Amino acid sequence: MVSEKISGYADKSILKSFSAGVVYLYCIKFKFVLLKKMKIYHCVGVMSGTSLDGLDIALCEFERVKHTWHYNILKASTIPYNADWKNKLSGAGNLSGFELVKLDKEYGAFIGEQINHMLADDVKFNVSFIASHGHTVFHRPDMGVNLQIGNGSVIAAQTGLPTVTNFRDLDIALGGQGAPLVPYGDEQLFGDYYYCLNLGGFANISFRYKQKRIAYDIGPANIVLNYLSKKTGKDFDYGGNIARNAAFDPELFVQLNSLDFYMQPYPKSLGKEWLDDVFIPVLDGSSVADDIKIRTCTEHIAAQIGKSLNSRGRKKVLVTGGGAYNSFLIELINKYTLHEILIPENGLVEYKEALIFAFLGMLRIRNEINTLASVTGAKFNHSGGIVCHP
Repeated sequence: MVSEKISGYADKSILKSFSAGVVYLYCIKFKFVLLKKMKIYHCVGVMSGTSLDGLDIALCEFERVKHTWHYNILKASTIPYNADWKNKLSGAGNLSGFELVKLDKEYGAFIGEQINHMLADDVKFNVSFIASHGHTVFHRPDMGVNLQIGNGSVIAAQTGLPTVTNFRDLDIALGGQGAPLVPYGDEQLFGDYYYCLNLGGFANISFRYKQKRIAYDIGPANIVLNYLSKKTGKDFDYGGNIARNAAFDPELFVQLNSLDFYMQPYPKSLGKEWLDDVFIPVLDGSSVADDIKIRTCTEHIAAQIGKSLNSRGRKKVLVTGGGAYNSFLIELINKYTLHEILIPENGLVEYKEALIFAFLGMLRIRNEINTLASVTGAKFNHSGGIVCHP
């Protein structure tokens, strides 16, 4: 008799837990359905680039008018990485499996904390979700391997907001490069420009050709200039001043331009692995001074960009990313092309990628295409990203 009573109480407890779980799941499903049908979204886009400049966070607004999406960056900031975070993120690829999983969680908590900080004074905006690119540790699509850390479940738990992460995984599973992902946002939000050129850690380009969006990584940009600048005692080449005042080495220039990657057809993308294994050894193998290497690399970057800007006529080129502030690099790009190089206001220069990942996250929430097979080489267009609910 006693055992029967205990069993009965246990069954009721399980039933209550099960009922609560069902209610919770239905609440999530109902909220998700509402999110998919909204016409105006307030959301947060988060981006961390290979240059390790800092964490970009942008509070964005998207409104659908007829068949067109309009955007507005309501508030944005860059949280610089301190020395500890720079060391952790730059060395992540060398960690043990356990330590890497641990860092993934810690970095997710850091991202969530910074988002909460930003949104503390903006209760007037009903933020619907977060879209976080994460920080790239591995990018080897040729091996089907890719990892961006910054755990989405931890971010969701910290902020209480649905969080979209892991944008690249599905694309790589479908045979694609998993990058670049920004071009669909270029197509939808910046279609007035023929070319969209991003000068971040790596330079990449996006444009429409024969009714398809084409995009690919051109080559290294800020990541290699920063690497060389640190050897001269500076974090980066401010305004391109080191390069501007240094001599040019034609032999190194030819060596860099002869690398196999530049001969490969698109779709193609780059990771830090290629930089470490291929590009840096060429630089380190040269005996010229570091300032000459910076000058020659800047010319090399501009030359490869000019090669990619190869259409006839005079087209509009939207230039964003930290490299847009390198005035000497921009001068050299102008030397290699007749197109109209356009640099927008600072907010868009600095936060275009965070804005677009917010946009891609919104499309994922709506279960709409956010990744193009013509860009990545995947089997078909799809909606990439994993949604983590708090």
